[in-house]
Amino acid sequence: MEYTQLGDLTVSRLGLGCMGMSHIYTGHNQPDAESIAVIHRALDLGVTLIDTAEAYGPEKNEVLVGKAIKGRRDKVVLATKFGLRSNVGRAAPDSSPENIRVAVEGSLKRLDVDHIDLYYQHRVDKTVPIEDVMGTLVELITEGKIGQIGLSEAGQATIRRAHAVHPITALQSEYSLWTRDGDDGTLDLLRELGIGFVPYSPLGRGMLSGSITSRDQLDDDDWRLTNPRFVEEVFDENLRRVQEVVAVAHEVGATAAQVSLAWLLAKGADWAPIPGTIRIPHLDDDLGALDVQLSPEQVTRLDNVTQPLGDHHAPAQMAMFDR
Repeated sequence: MEYTQLGDLTVSRLGLGCMGMSHIYTGHNQPDAESIAVIHRALDLGVTLIDTAEAYGPEKNEVLVGKAIKGRRDKVVLATKFGLRSNVGRAAPDSSPENIRVAVEGSLKRLDVDHIDLYYQHRVDKTVPIEDVMGTLVELITEGKIGQIGLSEAGQATIRRAHAVHPITALQSEYSLWTRDGDDGTLDLLRELGIGFVPYSPLGRGMLSGSITSRDQLDDDDWRLTNPRFVEEVFDENLRRVQEVVAVAHEVGATAAQVSLAWLLAKGADWAPIPGTIRIPHLDDDLGALDVQLSPEQVTRLDNVTQPLGDHHAPAQMAMFDR
């Protein structure tokens, strides 16, 4: 395993996103024991960054992660998020000081830990000044309940304002060969301020893995069937646009998933992508990206991969992004 720095945190170059173990994609009939086995396998292979959120499940994923890391807490850089699902159950941003305190106590209890290493604001709450949010989080650091502060899908102005109150350790936003929102100057700002980057959905929700070739592979209740990039009208064309990734994978003797992750690793030394999976073979495949060496010419070719049709979220989710 290779490691990097997110602020003062030393983390594995590849982390593990746990959302799909209990949220979004399917009916989630996989027994907890199988998901826990995936997390244990990741820890055994040197993965340290484990990512969850209050909203995943909701709440079920934190309970699952808590079970998985019990007895192994010292091997884990534990990241969770607040502020997307409030304590009253509204699926909308709520980063009021009162809700932050309710959220952190709930997460600590569900995770069965006494502190959270990296605590992200899941989505920027435009009704609460970021300075007030940061003030509450700094209090939680002083109280020993959290160690570092992160933001997710935050815009440049918010990042600057937040960082002026207290150093931000990491920004977590969607970024991949297919989603380049950070190229609007946000990634340059992170470098300027010394903030690490944690790309989520680095495999385009599975499309960049090369393993999805038909919508029929997805369960009837799989959320991706309604995602703008997976709907029937654009699916075949988007599948065609993955072929350059597949071609590079053939050249280097790797899988498309490994090449997609290797491209991210080549872009930033202080980037820690968090691919998610519920299967040990997929986990092992993802971690194989650490052994893939891309030439500068191949990186450039991948830089120029044609972007997919459709946005990466539905309009309601995109409206919660801070831009």
